[in-house]
Amino acid sequence: MISTQAKGAAGEESAARYLTGRGLRIVGRNFRVRGGEIDLICRDGATVVFVEVRLRNRSDFGGAAASITAIKQAKIVMAARHWLARHGESPCRFDCVLLEGEHIEWLRDAFRPD
Repeated sequence: MISTQAKGAAGEESAARYLTGRGLRIVGRNFRVRGGEIDLICRDGATVVFVEVRLRNRSDFGGAAASITAIKQAKIVMAARHWLARHGESPCRFDCVLLEGEHIEWLRDAFRPD
């Protein structure tokens, strides 16, 4: 049986391949600070893209998209602010890649910091 951590890593790798195939460049993975984490950090031209990857085997309870709550979004935004402080301010956006079974969905500009 495959561990949850291994499934998550495989999902993030699938998401990274999907995004690079659409022109984004991966510049970071699993950036962690106290209280938050960003799965993938990409460049889309001059824009830094912070990507949350969600993997679900089934769509019960709203599926992968429903699991990205306001609290989760706030943690991602907080981590993104730390990343930008270390690497320089630049235009950014927050995307999500949803993996449900074999289906991949890319939500560009999925949410905005408030």
